[in-house]
Amino acid sequence: MAGNGVKEPLLSGLVDPSAAKNVKRRFRRCKSAPLAELVPPEINGIGPVPHSEPIFGKLHPNFTRVAVYLAVYVGVGTVCFYLVRAQIDGEKTNGILDAVYFCIVTMTTVGYGDLVPDSVLTKLLACAFVFTGMALVGLILSKAADYLVEKQEILLVKALRMRQKVGPSDIVKEVETNRVTYKCLTTFILLLVLIVVGTIFLATVEKLDLVDAFYCVCATISTLGYGDKSFSTEVGRAFAVIWILTSTIIMAQFFLYIAELNTELRQRALVKWVLSRRVTNVDLEAADIDDDGVVDAAEFILYKLKEMGKITQEDISLVMEEFEDLDVDQSGTLSVSDITLAQSGK
Repeated sequence: MAGNGVKEPLLSGLVDPSAAKNVKRRFRRCKSAPLAELVPPEINGIGPVPHSEPIFGKLHPNFTRVAVYLAVYVGVGTVCFYLVRAQIDGEKTNGILDAVYFCIVTMTTVGYGDLVPDSVLTKLLACAFVFTGMALVGLILSKAADYLVEKQEILLVKALRMRQKVGPSDIVKEVETNRVTYKCLTTFILLLVLIVVGTIFLATVEKLDLVDAFYCVCATISTLGYGDKSFSTEVGRAFAVIWILTSTIIMAQFFLYIAELNTELRQRALVKWVLSRRVTNVDLEAADIDDDGVVDAAEFILYKLKEMGKITQEDISLVMEEFEDLDVDQSGTLSVSDITLAQSGK
């Protein structure tokens, strides 16, 4: 803060025209934090948490694209397996329904064994569709699960804050702050609902006792698929087409969010440790990029960000390369005229 009450730029020490010749040198030889090896073992080795997509950003286009890909996969698979239905052995109900059911069971790698290929052609088709299905589940269908989870996050926050007076902006801020935690809670709740629904359905429609029904549900959502218990009725397989696909994807997302939450907690622990520990002379020496015996705000911020793992020396070098390209007059500052000249030069 300047003496006349006007705020000085945070990076004022770096954009002073008199220091223009030193700007590039200072950033290019920015030192690494010397105490990285002293980070506590329980939080060592952690990097920055991947940036999450905005809550409402690009959800509908992704969801539509997922639906199209899924429809194409199931449609082509249904036609193929329906045409070779005579070469598939097992408990059969309706030709088209069995083809859809076999396609879903193959794609999710559940593989009960109640329907199995029994010819060279059907075996080759199954091999092709299982690998295609795995790629579809891993690369595309997770977006559908993200869409479903994102839509439930705010409802979960509202339920947890039911007795508190919070506005829409407060709810969105809460979700953004504890985003991964709420994703874990949401997927866990959805998973429990799917387990209960599947167990009740198997017990009432497939006439399994509760233990066998729960056993079949667990074998399905974990894609273990022993095959001794499965969906054998026409109504059961119609239900299974939707339930198997949803439950296996939600299960996979749950474990993904657990891993992401663990990463986030470790990152927060690292940041807290970096910010709470006492600054030493060694820190000041390392933060003093230009070796002038004084550490300004920009140098200290860079040093702390590198300690937290938020940026690397490579990041700084890339940013400085862009700065140099835009700083046409080599003044150490950027202006509208600099950017205009840089763009016209290209």
